[in-house]
Amino acid sequence: MALTNFGTLTGDQLQMWSRDFWRVARNQSFVNQFAGSGSNAMVQRVTELTKNQKGTKANITLLADMTGDGITGDNTLEGNEEALRAYDITIELDQLRFANRIAGRMTDQKTVVNFREQSRDALAYAMADRCDQLAFLSMSGVAYTHKNNGGLRAVSGTAGHELVDLEFASDVSAPTSDRHLRINGANLSAGDTTAVTNSDVLGYKHIVNLKAFAKDNYIRGIRGAGNQETFHMFVTPQQMANLKLDSDFIANVRNAGVRGASNSLFAGTSSLMVDGVMIHEFRHVFNTSGATTGTSSNAGAAGYKWGADADVIGGRALFCGAQALALADIGLPEMVEDTFDYGNQSGISVGKIFGLRKPKYNSDISGSVQDFGIVALDTAQ
Repeated sequence: MALTNFGTLTGDQLQMWSRDFWRVARNQSFVNQFAGSGSNAMVQRVTELTKNQKGTKANITLLADMTGDGITGDNTLEGNEEALRAYDITIELDQLRFANRIAGRMTDQKTVVNFREQSRDALAYAMADRCDQLAFLSMSGVAYTHKNNGGLRAVSGTAGHELVDLEFASDVSAPTSDRHLRINGANLSAGDTTAVTNSDVLGYKHIVNLKAFAKDNYIRGIRGAGNQETFHMFVTPQQMANLKLDSDFIANVRNAGVRGASNSLFAGTSSLMVDGVMIHEFRHVFNTSGATTGTSSNAGAAGYKWGADADVIGGRALFCGAQALALADIGLPEMVEDTFDYGNQSGISVGKIFGLRKPKYNSDISGSVQDFGIVALDTAQ
C-alpha cells in the first residue's frame, strides 16, 4: 500500500492553503495592486462566476455618456427618452497550472513540510509573474507569442504548453488608431513603430501632453480624494531613467518636491507623481530589448526591434485611466498534492481560472471603436 505524506490533510486544510497561496500570489502580483471590483478601478476585477456555476465567460458593462441635450420648458418628455448605450465586454476564461515534484527521499534531503513551503512560494511567484506578463501584453496589444522584452517565446509544438493556447489569447488586440501614439521629438504623433528613432526618448513635456490628450479624448481617470482624477502610467526601467535625466523633469521635481533626501528625485523610488499622473517603473512593460536587430526589410515585423531599420530598442509606455483592463478572477486556486512511486516522490500543483481583456467601446469623439481606458505611447529607450 502506498504511503502518502499528505494523507492527513483535510479538505479544509487544503482550502486554507489555497487561500494562503492566493494571498501570496496577489501580494507578489504587480498588476493586482491596481485591481478593484468597481468601475473606478484601473483593473476591474470580475469575481461573480464560480466553478460550480459551470461558467465559461465573464462580462463587464461599459456605459457611454448620454449625448442628447434634453427637453426644455413644458415640452413633452414622454416618448423622447434617451436610450442608455451599454457595451458588454466578454472575457474568455481559461486555466493556468504549475507544479513541483521532488525527485525522491534520498535525493531531496528536505522534509515534506519544507518542500511544501518552498513549493508554495515558488508556485505563487510563478503564477503572479505570468499573470503580470499576460496583463501587460494584453494592455499593450502584443500577442502572447512574444516575451515582454520583445523576443519570441519558444514554440513547444505540444498543445496546451504555450501561453498562446489560453482561450483569451485570441482577444489580444493592437492599440486602436486614436489610442496609439509615439514620441516624435518634443511632440506626440500617431503611433508607428517603424518611425521611432533613437532620439525619441520620454521627457516631462510628453507626460503633460499625454494627460491633455487623454482628457480631450474623454479617457476617465480614477476618482480620488476631492473628486480629483488620477492616471497611472507604466514605463520600463530605461524609460524611467530617461525621464529622470530630462532637464524639465529635474527642474520641476527639484522645485515642487520636498527638500532633502525624501525628495523623489533622490530617494530612488520606482513610482513618481508628475502633474497628477503616477509614473510606475516595471520590468514587464513591453519593450524590444530582447528582440532581433534587423534591416529595413524587417521593419515592423514580429520579434524585431523598432525603427526604419529594425535596430531601435523601444518601449511601449501605457497611460491608463479607469477600466483600462478587465480581469476575470474566478474562485480560489485549485491545490492538489499527490505522491508517486509508492510514496517516494511528492508533488504539488496549482491551477487558477482567470481571464484578461482590454475593453473597447464606440467613442463619440473618434466616431469609431477605440480602447476604453488606455493609451499606448511608443518611445525609444
